[in-house]
Amino acid sequence: MTAPAAGPTSAPPDTTPTTSTPGTGADGVPPRILPRAHAPRLRALDGLRLVAALMVAGYHYGGRDGEVTQAWGSSPQHQFPLLHSYFAYGCLGVQVFFVISGFVICMSGWGRTLRAFFASRASRLLPAYWAAIVIVTAVFALPVVAYKAVSPSDALVNLTMLQQPLGVDRVLGVCWTLWAEVRFYALFALCIVLPGASRQRVILFCAGWTLAAAIAQAANEPLLNLVLMPEYAPFFIGGVGLYLVHRDRRDAYAWGIVGVSWLIGQHYAVQRLWHAPNPDFFSYRTSFGIVLVVTLGYVAVAAIALGWLNWANWRWLSVAGALTYPFYLVHEHLGWVAIQAYHRTLHIPSYGTFLLTVATMLLLAWLLNRYVEEWLTPKIRTALSRVRS
Repeated sequence: MTAPAAGPTSAPPDTTPTTSTPGTGADGVPPRILPRAHAPRLRALDGLRLVAALMVAGYHYGGRDGEVTQAWGSSPQHQFPLLHSYFAYGCLGVQVFFVISGFVICMSGWGRTLRAFFASRASRLLPAYWAAIVIVTAVFALPVVAYKAVSPSDALVNLTMLQQPLGVDRVLGVCWTLWAEVRFYALFALCIVLPGASRQRVILFCAGWTLAAAIAQAANEPLLNLVLMPEYAPFFIGGVGLYLVHRDRRDAYAWGIVGVSWLIGQHYAVQRLWHAPNPDFFSYRTSFGIVLVVTLGYVAVAAIALGWLNWANWRWLSVAGALTYPFYLVHEHLGWVAIQAYHRTLHIPSYGTFLLTVATMLLLAWLLNRYVEEWLTPKIRTALSRVRS
């Protein structure tokens, strides 16, 4: 999650410095802190990831029009007359992913070298992503599939994750969120990981990014908007602030970061997703509903940060966390194919088709995790972590 590709969710590193640096006092920048081995995993965060992914799936299958209408044979508004308006809020699962990503990237990047951070991110993102690109391209190229595949050249560019800034047709509709994640990783790596993580530096990073994003919004400068992402920055920053809360729940600066980020984040969510009641639109989201979903996302991550959900320590939550990223990658486009097969070919009712499609995508996610990620991720991490002269 971060997005859904956020990575490990182990508890915070030990906050006791391993060395001392002359001339640094209580307000100075402490030396880099080495993470404590075998820290317990925050399994509730894994569960929240899957919830956010299922929210997005609900939106793509029953909360919007577009290509999925062709799969159902009619608008999801007719397939789910009672639930389509609730499914429409599922798109806010992306904002929840970004909050989770801010939390986890700050946690996993604390105490790491730049090489180790890069190796961790690349090995986490790329294996399932490459597999999803190949699978979706191959399936859409089949004559029996009604959806058009991108050109071979565009499919190759998609393997770089740079298709969006290069203006290339996307194989995966959800990859726009990965482009936002990559930009966040780059900012965090340059500003925090490279010089070495510390509370003071993270606070300055959050404050500086918040102010710079506001200036970018006011300036309406495309390059600044591209780098600083004013619309999504509050959610990443809010997650980073919640990690500081996780380290010290009495940290007033951390709570201030979270509060300001929530205030700005809900504004952007309402601005983008609210419209006046209009019968020509697929569905109507109220501004209250949008704010409520965003707030619940922050509250859920805050509850995990404060340790209130430490009791949710079931092993299956780790499995849920492992499946979230590959599920997120494949669920939309391959979901259209599954919906058409289950609903229009096998004549399974709408709600049964919905559940079967989700189950099918989870099964495919398990296969990708078991036979692609578990095999390729450690190989990429080892290759990128190796120090060469």
